[in-house]
Amino acid sequence: MATVLKSHRASRRRKHSTHPLQRLLEYGHQYRKQIWLATTCSILNKFFDLAPPALIGVAVDVVVKQQDSIIAQFGVRDVFQQFLIISFLTVIIWILESVFEYAYARLWRNLGQNIQHDLRLDAYKHLQELELAYFEERSTGGLMSILSDDINQLERFLDGGANDILQVSATVLIIGAAFFILAPDVAWMALSPMPFILWGSFAYQRLLAPRYADVREKVGFLNSRLSNNISGITTIKSFTAETYEASRLELDSDAYRHSNAKAITLSAAFVPLIRMLILVGFTALLLYGGMAAVSGKMSVGAYSVLVFLIQRLLWPLTRLGETFDQYQRAMASTNRVMNLLDTPIAIHTGDVSLPVNEVRGEVQFKNVYFAYKDRFPVIKNLSLDIPAGKTIAIVGSTGSGKSTLVKLLLRLYEVQTGSITLDGIDLQSLNLKDLRRCIGLVSQDVFLFHGTVAENIAYGSFENTEQEIITAAKIAEAHEFIVDLPQGYETIVGERGQKLSGGQRQRIAIARAVLKNPPILILDEATSAVDNETEAAIQRSLDRITVDRTTIAIAHRLSTIRNADCIYVMEHGKLVESGTHEQLLEKDGIYSGLWRVQSGLR
Repeated sequence: MATVLKSHRASRRRKHSTHPLQRLLEYGHQYRKQIWLATTCSILNKFFDLAPPALIGVAVDVVVKQQDSIIAQFGVRDVFQQFLIISFLTVIIWILESVFEYAYARLWRNLGQNIQHDLRLDAYKHLQELELAYFEERSTGGLMSILSDDINQLERFLDGGANDILQVSATVLIIGAAFFILAPDVAWMALSPMPFILWGSFAYQRLLAPRYADVREKVGFLNSRLSNNISGITTIKSFTAETYEASRLELDSDAYRHSNAKAITLSAAFVPLIRMLILVGFTALLLYGGMAAVSGKMSVGAYSVLVFLIQRLLWPLTRLGETFDQYQRAMASTNRVMNLLDTPIAIHTGDVSLPVNEVRGEVQFKNVYFAYKDRFPVIKNLSLDIPAGKTIAIVGSTGSGKSTLVKLLLRLYEVQTGSITLDGIDLQSLNLKDLRRCIGLVSQDVFLFHGTVAENIAYGSFENTEQEIITAAKIAEAHEFIVDLPQGYETIVGERGQKLSGGQRQRIAIARAVLKNPPILILDEATSAVDNETEAAIQRSLDRITVDRTTIAIAHRLSTIRNADCIYVMEHGKLVESGTHEQLLEKDGIYSGLWRVQSGLR
């Protein structure tokens, strides 16, 4: 096991040391053919884009030399026919340039969309596989920033930046070759700034990289603040904390602005510096090339071509700063997305299949020990037997470890020592989906998705019919209030179910569990936040759905679990009492004291 872990860490180190562009290309290997096709179209488009200056040079040559021009050497001596040939070539070249421009734009944009789509889905799917502790240590806004903003940044680069880099490279190579063919004596002077431009570009890239990494980090903090504040808008309003939160947001936004300003200060200087370097080459060509043309060492047509080509070289290179700016932003975003994909999955599925209809529901905790990261132990050497088809209750003070047992049973966390078995099979050996399919959870913190009432009841049981949804709602005593809603079962509940009351959300959660029809039902403080009338309605529905089903009820309200087959009392991660309601009252221990407090006997 140690060897495997060491190998995995070494693999992660290699991935982190790999350049983000290489990692991106490795990720998009399935689009290799499309990448090569788009690259070819970009280069061909630039080749035909640079051809018109050459035709201008040929036309000048025809005007100056007429029957002695370059075209005349191929047997066409009539000047009009020579211009017809030039015109025909111009039309063909312009058409081909347009065709390849359409092709590369379509290919690069579709490639950007496809990789963005795949990357977002893969990142989200991987995120879903990560353990609960990962989410508890990170903000929702930060994760949203990676899944949305960072991946969009990458798409923006693929839409235009990749093509710009290819076309600038093609421009330098094609024009460089043309210079050495047409005027080797002047070429070295005209192209002498090129090494300095390329060196400067890479130097800028290295300087910009950490600045844009900081920008991506700051935007993550900003998104986290926005996400938290929007989710907690009711609390903000009720505590009149609008000014306070606006000031905190201003600090985060200002940090993002300053981080961007540092990157902008450096990136904005790129184009002026490049322009000055190109000025050296352009001036050299203008002066020495002009003198060479006057002295007859270079033809007028060749001089015209070189003057036009140096201009065509100038403008793409001035855009190089903007392109590198896009590139660095994209690479910073790629690093963040790839780091998410590299996050190891801590909880792996087992290979033992257990169909739901074969589950008896016998659960055993054997010498279980668990502590959250950097915290004291929550569960200490706990052993607990839950017979199949029985209802057991777990009570205890806040922080005693009751809800942690539920998370361990669902394998949202892994036990650190000991084991948990279902029907005699260790949970770590079970297929994770099979395990969670056979457990229905109704918690005090009910989460409803933005959608209809029917969609929320059917969540996780997507194949059920409308009649089955209604039947489940009736069992949960939710049907009556649902039909009174404006659109009945098609009423939109709002984000997190905010349009419904706490009791209504709770009954929809129970209906969801009823529809799932699991062999094991977990009720985690299912009636803690409702009034007495709603509690009575929920209790009636729970009495019906717990029959012949293994039920684990966690409760503070002892009245809701007094009829359980066995009640366990937890304190500081240990079981300190167990028995029926009557037996525990006779012991006159912790449970008896809690009962007297809640029933008003003292």
